[in-house]
Formats: sequence, C-alpha cells, structure tokens
Amino acid sequence: HVQLVESGGGSVQAGGSLTLSCAASGYSVSKYYMAWFRQAPGKEREGVAAIDSAGSPTYTYSVEGRFTISKDNVKNTLYLQMNSLKPEDTAMYYCAADFVNKQLARSYDYWGQGTQVTVS
Repeated sequence: HVQLVESGGGSVQAGGSLTLSCAASGYSVSKYYMAWFRQAPGKEREGVAAIDSAGSPTYTYSVEGRFTISKDNVKNTLYLQMNSLKPEDTAMYYCAADFVNKQLARSYDYWGQGTQVTVS
C-alpha cells in the first residue's frame, strides 16, 4: 500500500524560503518517478517539479532557478526546497508518485493529502 505524507508548509514573507517533505511508505522512492504539484484556489493543479528514478529533475518554467527537487533514498523521502518565494507561489502543494515517468503530467497514480504554502 503506497502512502505519501507531505509536511513543511506554512506562511512566509515574499523572498523567504521553505522546504517541503514527502515521506513515502509502501515502496522505495529510488524505484519510482516522483513529482510536486500545486493548486491555487480556482486554478487547475499544475506540475512544479519532477524527478526520475536516477535523480534527474524537471521544473516548470515559473520555478526554474528558485525551487530544487531532491530525494533521499535512505530516508525514503522527497523534498522541495523553495527559495525566493513569491505571492503567486501560494497554493496547496502535493507530492505524487508513479511507476511510469510522467514528468509534470497530472496523471500520477499516487498522491499525498497536500500541505499549504502561503506567501505574503
């Protein structure tokens, strides 16, 4: 049974930083493709960053150079380091996992419950 639990969200001022974590259980993050998505009120869920089984990242244009996705295979945890945060980064952030490389597509099979990030 695959389970993903996000943490690390919160409120921060513009220009600040946050690190999100996604603890995985029921499978090994080293063997899965994983990603971070976000959804703001009234908007569609969008892919923010993805990482393949080898650790190669993909970012959406709006976060390139500010966000870093990584994973710790020993802790079985996915991370999203977010720097230079902007008000437009405000959203619920979700982690996702799949056996197939879906990069930033929204069709991942497994999802966490989300963690809120608010930038003012």
